[in-house]
Amino acid sequence: MELINRIKEDILNNRLPMGVALRQTVLSTRYEVSRIPVRDALQALKAEAWLVPHGKAGVMIPKLNWKEAEDLALMRAKLETLALEFAFEHIRSTHLGEAYSYLRKLEVRDLTLLERGNLNWRFHYAIYRACDRPTLMRSIEVLNIQASRYLGFQFGPLGYHNHSQQEHSEWLELITCHDKVAAVQLLKKHIVSAGERLTEHLKKA
Repeated sequence: MELINRIKEDILNNRLPMGVALRQTVLSTRYEVSRIPVRDALQALKAEAWLVPHGKAGVMIPKLNWKEAEDLALMRAKLETLALEFAFEHIRSTHLGEAYSYLRKLEVRDLTLLERGNLNWRFHYAIYRACDRPTLMRSIEVLNIQASRYLGFQFGPLGYHNHSQQEHSEWLELITCHDKVAAVQLLKKHIVSAGERLTEHLKKA
């Protein structure tokens, strides 16, 4: 897992080239490990859509594109609002307390992009898990894993962190006040608006 996260961090920070084959021998030297853990890490990253096939047996980092970003945001908005609707009547103080703890952790300044993405997912998951819909939650998690490839833009040039945190706080307050309609609407806006900003940015890139 450590090697997988190191590769992810390098992908997010553009320290590995997009669109060209990743050589196991080169990565083995770079990360000072044997080729076997490199091979296993690349297979795991391929399964998470961080890497795609290249040539007969190779893999590469796919270039980011606006259509994928838009699709991920739209699918997340649909499924995550559905999860919230299923979860709403079952959200307890333990779920809210967990979400607030992750919200505070997201305020730490020196988080890596990967750490910030993981904490953001855990924040949302703390609320959604009350829905008790394993199949739905697996689909949502897969979408979030794929969307995390775009964190470098959202928390970099787009400067979305402060706005995101403000909406997170407002969202938890609505849930605490049992305002289901407003909470669902804000969640949809939170995901779709971020997706629209990212999509427009990528169209201009």
